[in-house]
This record gives sequence, C-alpha cells and structure tokens, in this order.
Amino acid sequence: MAEQIKTFKQLEDIKKAYLAAQEKYDYIVYVCGGAGCVAAKCDVIRKTLIDETQKAGIGDTVSVVQTGCMGTCAVGPVMLVTPGNIFYTELTADKVKKIVTGHLAGGKVVEEYTYYDAALDKHVPKMDDIDFFKKQVKIALRNCGAMAYNDIAAYIARDGYQAACKALTELSPQKVVDEVMASGLRGRGGAGFPTGIKWQAAHDSKGDRKYMVCNADEGDPGAFMDRAILDGDPHSVVEGMLLGGYAIGADTGYIYIRAEYPVAVERIGDAIDQARAHGLLGKDIFGSGFDYDLEIRIGAGVYVCGEETALMASIEGNRGEPRQKPPLPFQKGLFGCPTNINNVETLANIPAIVKNGGKWYAQYGTEKSKGTKVFALAGDVVMTGIVEVPIGTPMREIIFNICGGVPDGKKFKAVQSGGPSGGVITDLDLDVPTDYQSLQQLGAIVGSGILIVMNEDTCMVDSARYFMEFIREESCGKCNACRLGTKRMLEILERIVDGEGEEGDVELLEELCEVVAETSLCGLGQTAPNAVMSTIRYFRDEYDEHIRDGICRAGVCFTQRDKKAYPQRLRGRVL
Repeated sequence: MAEQIKTFKQLEDIKKAYLAAQEKYDYIVYVCGGAGCVAAKCDVIRKTLIDETQKAGIGDTVSVVQTGCMGTCAVGPVMLVTPGNIFYTELTADKVKKIVTGHLAGGKVVEEYTYYDAALDKHVPKMDDIDFFKKQVKIALRNCGAMAYNDIAAYIARDGYQAACKALTELSPQKVVDEVMASGLRGRGGAGFPTGIKWQAAHDSKGDRKYMVCNADEGDPGAFMDRAILDGDPHSVVEGMLLGGYAIGADTGYIYIRAEYPVAVERIGDAIDQARAHGLLGKDIFGSGFDYDLEIRIGAGVYVCGEETALMASIEGNRGEPRQKPPLPFQKGLFGCPTNINNVETLANIPAIVKNGGKWYAQYGTEKSKGTKVFALAGDVVMTGIVEVPIGTPMREIIFNICGGVPDGKKFKAVQSGGPSGGVITDLDLDVPTDYQSLQQLGAIVGSGILIVMNEDTCMVDSARYFMEFIREESCGKCNACRLGTKRMLEILERIVDGEGEEGDVELLEELCEVVAETSLCGLGQTAPNAVMSTIRYFRDEYDEHIRDGICRAGVCFTQRDKKAYPQRLRGRVL
C-alpha cells in the first residue's frame, strides 16, 4: 500500500529520497514523450537508448526518463542529457547508438546531432544557450520536459503538493482566494476573466454542495497547450483542482477532456490514481478534515463544449448546448449547484502561485495582464511548438527571436492570434504587447494562445473561409444567428474564392458579421465573425482583387481569370 502523506515532512522525505536516488547515475537522459514526439516514434528512441546502454555496460549508470513535451515539436524526437543540459534533436535509432557510444560511454558530446541554429549556421549543444529556451519564463510549463510525467515522486521532488499542504494546513479557503486575487491571474482558456474574482464568487455562493470543473476540451485548430500540460505534468492539474476545491468549498471535481486526447486521458487518470493512493485525494487530506476527489468525464470532441454552460450540460449527460446566462455557473452550475470552471493552463499556475505568493506571480506580465502565457505556434514558422513567455512580450519577439521566423526565405504576411475566434496581426503591429487589451484593439485576441503564422503564399480570403468553415461545422445550431449566419457567411466566402464573388459581397459580409456577433447566444457565435472582419480590415484589397479583377495574388483560389484560362478545371478538380 502506498504511503499516506499527511505532513510537509513526509513530502520533504520523499523529495530527498528521490533526489538521492538520482545521484547514483552518471547521466540522466530525458526523452520527450509529448504528442508530437510520440507521433515521431519517441518510443523507438527510448527503447534503443535502454538497449544500447545495456550493451555498452552502462545501463546501471544511465537513467532513461520519458518526459512530457519540451516544446520543440518541429525537430522531434528530442532528448536532453544531464549533466551538461545537452540537447539532441531529430533523433533516429542510428543516431542514438552513436550518442550512447560517443557521449554516454565516451564522455564526448556528439555535436552534429545537437540542435542546429539556422540563423547562426551552427550547432548549439547546450539547451541553456538556445534562444528558444533561454528567452522563455516557464511557470505553467515548469515541469514539462523536466521530469517523469508518470511518477508522483518526481513531481514531489520538484516541490509538488507543497502548495496543497500549505493551503490545507496553514491557510483558510479565503486566504487561498486572496493569493489568487493578488496574482492577477486571468483565465487562460480564452475569455481572460480574472481568476480571483471567479473564485471569490464561487467561495461566497451558498449551497449544500459545490463543484470544481477543469475545462480540458481544447478544440481550436492548432491548439495543444493544455494537452502538453496534461501529457507532461498531470499532477500540477490535480493539485490545482485540489486547491480550487478547497478554496471554494467543493468536495468533488470533474476534469472534462475530449476523447481525441487518449494519451492525456491516460496520464491524468494515472495521476489521479497515484494521488488517491497517497491520500492526496479522498478523505481527510493532509489531516485537515477536508474531503475531496476527482473524476474524469470524456467529451465527444464538440467544439462548443468548450463554452462553460455547454460543458456542464455534457457532464450532466445532456446535449452539449449553451444556455442563457445568468444564472452564472457560480450561482447555478453543474447539477444546479454553485460551480467554478477553469481551464488546464489556469489550474497549472495555481500551485506555483499558492506556494510562492500572488505578488511573486504578479512580477511578470503587464500592469493589467499579469503572469505568463503559453502559446502554441503552427503554420509557416521555423520552430512549431509551444512556448511560455511573460504576457506583453511582443509578437515579433515570439515569432522571430524565439521561434526562428518564417522558413524558406519567405516573407511574413500575418499571424492569426486566438484561433477561429481571433483575428490577424500584420507586420505593422508585431511590436504591440501581447496582452488582452492591446490585441483586442487590433481586432485580435490572446484567446487560448494559438498563433498560426502565415507567409506571403497565403490567401487571406481563403484563410477567412477556412476558419468560417470550422465555426459553421462546430455550431451547435441552438440559436438562429449562429446556425444560419455562419452558414451564409461561409457561402459568400466560398463564392469569392471560387471566382463567383459579386460587388457588395464584402459589405454583406460586414453586415452579417455585426448581426451574428450581437445576437448569438454564446461565445462561439459572438466571436465567429472575428476572423472575417479582421481580414477585411487589413486585407480588403485581396477581397477586391478576387471580386473585381478575378485574381488571387497567392495563387490559391480558382478565380475568374483561371476559369478563362483553364475552363476544364474547377478549384483544382478536373470536370
């Protein structure tokens, strides 16, 4: 039976024992086990490492640890060798064999397999010297890629569950809320609502029972911030949920996660089981008299269930559709009881905030947007992956200095910030701080943190069509504005990219955008027009070229000019 942890001393003893056990190894090799590296067959890398170290007679002096995502998805599979923090990328079984012989057995870094910096035109072996890593500030991602995701002792060795012990044995629920309030943390799921205010409202609500809910229904195209945390540091989410439950007075928490994340479902499930086995969930946690437990609910991958009222309906076993607010969830939420809902990244920040204090967290970010933000970069950028930077870091710094800029010598055109609900940012505004207020003034949003970089070969009209197609398909159809408005907008956009656009189409799009935004029931419909309005605002000339001149400067759309030249084809399909 696992040790029942009741005191801070027990946590410290586990930490000391774990760190002492690590000291017997000459090398610890961390193999990235994030979703990107899993797809790139990191299991082969891990198995080869174990086999080759055994063959070399150093199996007892080399520890091979599978971790969560390190963020460098573009160059996976990757691994980190300590001591020295040597970072190897784009690994194969043959490369691993040479690294074992040369580095782990021979003591010499195999530099040709380390990270290659195209801007410097040289290999940079040490992780600490790589711009991608040294310019980040990791709080939510503090443990991802730095420990075994499946070992509670590894989490405790990195001060895990100390915040929960401190809260339950030394702080009142109100004091926990006060720390979150002082941190200035805003919800990282997209809306950016102050977390402390939300927790205070749930704390003050009266009810025989309350619930804590984690929204892990990450569904934006290109988004994998929450998945990276769940894959690499599931215990931080468990501890964040525990702290939230204590703060608001809930005895049960639900983690709502989409079925498309099977790895994350497995890992968060194992973390819950481990925490329960050690007495960190269940009855009388830390001897405080506080009872709390967690359950997982798997969603069917419906985008609208990221909206909190639709999410609660799904947990209750009903159709995932939003309802009118008020009442707000803290008034009448899950099963009619007061409920607090936060997303994965928000909750992953909570243990660090409670342990170190709200003022510590508030040192990062801007005056009105505190802390750090995790961004997922996709599209036309050298280093696709995830980064965590202080809020307010300019977009140019993230895209060009941290992630290497646009590849293949292409010119930067725009970045879609905030996914389908967001908007584009052009080169003229790349130096604007990435905080909630600044991006909103540009017609974009921070959102959940997706940044889709687009180069000169992108058609902005087709980009708007792509995002509107996604929104139309994901609309639940409950309200007329969203169900019909998104369909009509998509029809107009499809006409334009098919070379059938007419004068007045852009004005009609603008009118539809205004109506849909003002009359839709939930956030999905209210933000659905953002991508369209944003592209019209900054790239109106491309719309006019499609409609008036019959051309697509990017060569993506099959316009009127193309139809005259190639009458036998339609959008690339032979008739």
